[in-house]
Amino acid sequence: VQLQASGGGLVQAGDSLRLSCAASGGTFSSYYMGWFRQAPGKEREFVASISRTGSSYHTDSVKGRFTISRDNAKNTVYLQMNSLKPEDTAVYYCAGKTKVYGEYGYWGQGTQVTVSS
Repeated sequence: VQLQASGGGLVQAGDSLRLSCAASGGTFSSYYMGWFRQAPGKEREFVASISRTGSSYHTDSVKGRFTISRDNAKNTVYLQMNSLKPEDTAVYYCAGKTKVYGEYGYWGQGTQVTVSS
């Protein structure tokens, strides 16, 4: 499967953004999907994941602010980001895997999110 992330941009603290990740070339509904981010000078970190059936998990730092969702009819996974903070500034990547306990083997190209204070 090929993944194409979009929706990043430059916003102010407190603003919202919705990232999208469009999948092609595979059976999207069979993939577990996730969002990761990498800030300058830091390692890539997990943000959120969603199962085939829509069960989701969010890392503590974004709980209550970010929401992952998916639309299998549109082959797309989303990350709704509200109440953005400067520390959310990073390149955001979507990823997919076929096994719940497996590694993410499919990655999008990343989309930049910059939050100014």
